[in-house]
Amino acid sequence: MLPVVLLHGSRTSHTMWRRQLVSLRAAGVPAVAPDLPGHGARRATRFELDEAVETVREAVDAAGGRALVAGLSLGGYVAIEHRARYPGQSAGLLAASCSTSPDTPLRAGWLVLARWIERWPDRGARLNDLFVRGLLDPESARDVGDGGFALEVMVDVLEQVGRLDTRAALRRAYSPVRLVNGQWDHFRGQERSMLAAARSSGADARLVVVPRARHLVSLDAPVAFSRALLEAHAAASSADQVPGADPADQRGGVRHDDDVVAEPVQRGRRQAP
Repeated sequence: MLPVVLLHGSRTSHTMWRRQLVSLRAAGVPAVAPDLPGHGARRATRFELDEAVETVREAVDAAGGRALVAGLSLGGYVAIEHRARYPGQSAGLLAASCSTSPDTPLRAGWLVLARWIERWPDRGARLNDLFVRGLLDPESARDVGDGGFALEVMVDVLEQVGRLDTRAALRRAYSPVRLVNGQWDHFRGQERSMLAAARSSGADARLVVVPRARHLVSLDAPVAFSRALLEAHAAASSADQVPGADPADQRGGVRHDDDVVAEPVQRGRRQAP
């Protein structure tokens, strides 16, 4: 069975993937969720992009040498870069909540804000807690918080990720791609150009939009996200790995009827894995 490697978002850790790990294991899919540098059990180290990609390479090697790599936000950018650098390891890619190019002009403003918050006495701990409790249900808040928050990592993350060219990276490999975004995610702005970049290599690439979900889509809508993850696993498991564009779509075009809409989120009810 093809394994899955799950990569967490910035400031969080592997614990954010608890419900996805339960879903994958219930389906008989082996899965691992490593901590990236500067996060979780590795908070004593600084975040460096090259080391993050090497973390993924090592995790895939340990899982058998080939895997579906899925990441959210920071983890999505790292997953895209891993696929470009190590295409032989990539059976498939799920990149969630990272459909904005890292070279956006907004990054300079985010850096100023991050440097300011990191100078606060609590490094933004109270602000972070307000966001977590305000945006997530109690179970998701526990999942994302149990590994601790790397409040001091954002400047390093923004500086390192700013080196990436995600569209160029998506063009450099052939394995299936799923871009998964919440309907209300502020990082959706360039999802179509990213989808076109992935398709330009001949990859089977699809866009999945989860209704009424936000940036932390795997925590905001864990059931819908787990369905998308299992579909990506099925596509990666059955994909023909011979390179070549679909003759019907040789220019990597993006058609609106190619979108996949995950099932609506049921608010006010506990979502089982």
